[in-house]
Amino acid sequence: MAVYAFIKDKKIKKNMPDPCDLSIIIVNYNTQGYLGRCLESLSETSDFSAEIIVVDNASKDLSAEMVRERFPEAVLIANTENLGFAKANNQAIAVSMGRYLYFLNPDAEVQKGAFGAMISYMETHPDVGLAGTRLVNPDGSTQPSVESRYPGQKHAKKLMAGLKGDIAWVLGASMIARRSAIMHAGGFNEDFFLYGEEQDLCLRLRRAGWSIGYIPDAVVLHWGGKSERDHLPENVWEKKFRAELTFYHSHYSSNAIKRICMENLIQAMWRIILLKLTLPFYADKTRLHHKLDKYRVAFRVFLRTLQNHAVNIDS
Repeated sequence: MAVYAFIKDKKIKKNMPDPCDLSIIIVNYNTQGYLGRCLESLSETSDFSAEIIVVDNASKDLSAEMVRERFPEAVLIANTENLGFAKANNQAIAVSMGRYLYFLNPDAEVQKGAFGAMISYMETHPDVGLAGTRLVNPDGSTQPSVESRYPGQKHAKKLMAGLKGDIAWVLGASMIARRSAIMHAGGFNEDFFLYGEEQDLCLRLRRAGWSIGYIPDAVVLHWGGKSERDHLPENVWEKKFRAELTFYHSHYSSNAIKRICMENLIQAMWRIILLKLTLPFYADKTRLHHKLDKYRVAFRVFLRTLQNHAVNIDS
């Protein structure tokens, strides 16, 4: 795997440092202000050895320069192009030295005591390969971050038989993993560019015999969606639906994918009709139009997938 990197002198160090307890890995894209606050929140690491690795995916907002100037202790991998979330994380894993790998979004801030809670949990739960933390909004309310099912799971029941634990996947904004488990799984699936990577990784870990955990005592403030804030909502939904399809193609049978696409297509068509009928009575018309955009994108994406499926069968 090619690594395009800077570490002060613009090249990867040949003499790697001694192993440490925790590698904190942050993939950044155009979130300089949030990234600075994120890195400032990582100061509570005195009770264990830790390293910080920042992968910048060719940000245009001088994020990499800010890291070099303000956080020289961090290992900085500055990509010359946006390689996506999965590939960037794999770059960091390749140069990391921690027994545990902690994947953190740049628009997040680790709260006091979180690191201790994470490491304690992993030490006392040897069956857990990866665990999520409690994510909170700026007002202190808890964000949904734990799921018991995968997208389209009801169409792939045989695949899910015998999986360990009750948690299917956790939100990738803040999750700690055993290095051994991640290496066994082969890291992140680079077929994913953005969105869906944590679902895929958690399923592969469970299929390898690991459980997925959740650490409520490890609290992380998460602003959410900041790297995509300048993108049109329909473009974001397009990426999310395409990531969903990548997950299906990675794990489900052709027949299951066809059923999932049909289900999503019918749901999108029904929602579009219903939203149009309620439009004259809807107070927040901007919000309604955003919902319409979402289901129009879903209809387009899943219809195209079904059409391609039919062409592949005929050929």
